[in-house]
Amino acid sequence: MDMLSPSSQHTIGPFFPRTFFTDGDNDLTRLNAEARPTTRGEPILIQGRVTKEGGFPCINMILEAWQADAAGRFNHPADPEQHLADPDFLGWGRAWTDAEGHYEFRTLLPGGYDDPAGRRAPHVNLTVMGAGLMRRVLATLFFPDFEDANAADPMLNLVPEARRAKIVAVPEGERDGVRVFRFDIHLRGGVEEETPFFED
Repeated sequence: MDMLSPSSQHTIGPFFPRTFFTDGDNDLTRLNAEARPTTRGEPILIQGRVTKEGGFPCINMILEAWQADAAGRFNHPADPEQHLADPDFLGWGRAWTDAEGHYEFRTLLPGGYDDPAGRRAPHVNLTVMGAGLMRRVLATLFFPDFEDANAADPMLNLVPEARRAKIVAVPEGERDGVRVFRFDIHLRGGVEEETPFFED
C-alpha cells in the first residue's frame, strides 16, 4: 500500500468577497439594516486596526463581535434573564478590515453580568479570522470606564498585569455625539506587542 506524504497545514478559508458583506453588518444596535436601533443604553463606536509583525496591515480579515446588552443580558436561552433582554439589540455583528487594516463596529456600551467564574466586567468578545491564521483567534475588549469591575473580572485577571492594558480600549473622543473607543489588534510581533488572546 502506498503511503501519501503528509500535506502542509493550511490557513483558515475559504475567504469571502466584499459582496458577502452588506451595509449594517457591523452594527450591533439593530436587528437588521432596516430596523430602528435600540433606544436602551449608550451607543458607542469601536474602531481599530489589525496588524502583524512590523506593523503591516492585515487586509480583508473578518472580525465578529458579540456582547451583552446595556443591562448585561443576552437574548439567548442560556441566559436565565433572557426574557428581560433588550429585544431591539442584536448583540452580534461582523466587520472586515480595509487595505490599511482598519475596522469599525457600532454597538452599545455593554453591562456586566454574573458568571459561574465570577462577576464579569462590561466587555466585547472579538473573533478574528483570515489569511495567515491557522485557526481563529479570540480577543476580549474591556473598557476604561469600569476600573473596579475590571480589577475583579476573572478573565482579565488571567492576563499578566503588565499586559492587561493591551485589552482595554482607548477613548478617542466623539463622532457625531457618539463616544469612540480604539482597540488595535496585533496578531504577531512578540509577547510585548501581541494582543493577548483567549482559548475557546
